[in-house]
Amino acid sequence: MGLLDSFKAKLAPAKDKVSDLAQHHAPKIDHGLEKAAKLVDEKTKGKYHDKIHSGTGKAKEALDRIAHKDSGGHKGDGTTPPPAA
Repeated sequence: MGLLDSFKAKLAPAKDKVSDLAQHHAPKIDHGLEKAAKLVDEKTKGKYHDKIHSGTGKAKEALDRIAHKDSGGHKGDGTTPPPAA
């Protein structure tokens, strides 16, 4: 077993724990992202509204990937599912 395989094996429980926490607390995290985005948008007087909105959307997509809620048919680990026969 190589060093990278050993490292992945040791991190697997942590990855599962983070996924479970992200799934369980997703509404709170979404609310926090929205609240932070609104505050920053107010402080910048709307100057960066599009960038803030884009960043918030990307953060929510990342949260969904971490929580394994994506509908793409893969686990979000960078691999794609095999083609349908």
